[in-house]
Amino acid sequence: MTTDTALGSTTMRSPIGEITIVASAAGLRATLRADLEGEWRRVGLDQAKVGSVEPETSPMLDAAVTQLAEYFAGARRSFDLPLDPHGTDFQRSVWDSLCRIPFATTSTYAEQANSLGRPTAVRAVAAANGRNPLSVIVPCHRVIGADGTLTGFAWGLDAKAWLLEHERAAA
Repeated sequence: MTTDTALGSTTMRSPIGEITIVASAAGLRATLRADLEGEWRRVGLDQAKVGSVEPETSPMLDAAVTQLAEYFAGARRSFDLPLDPHGTDFQRSVWDSLCRIPFATTSTYAEQANSLGRPTAVRAVAAANGRNPLSVIVPCHRVIGADGTLTGFAWGLDAKAWLLEHERAAA
């Protein structure tokens, strides 16, 4: 297999585990938990085709590492990075709507579906959230069940709970 030179990745430590950041020339493609089986497949990437690089050699990856470190230190509430997630038009609209959920607040899948003008698409919205390739940066962890319980986060409910508590403490 050959390496896709259009994609590069680096890994950083975080309080919720090692995060692999994948970037293209156009923007960030994915943030993945390095220790979770199936993460690359979940977001439609072939790990064997992505080259590993040092962040200092890629301004895009360097900026992502810096901003994620600031977020985990409690010094950043939003991200200012070019994004290049691959998905359907519907998935991208769902991921865009996630970025409108304010820091340290939560929304439900139904509220998210309503905000998209698709009130009957709650399950489709939940499925699109599950395919979000840019966890933390595109904050799908801020979406909870209608009854207020923590549900559905690819990185696990412990990580979701940690992220929500971290944001509340930093707010």
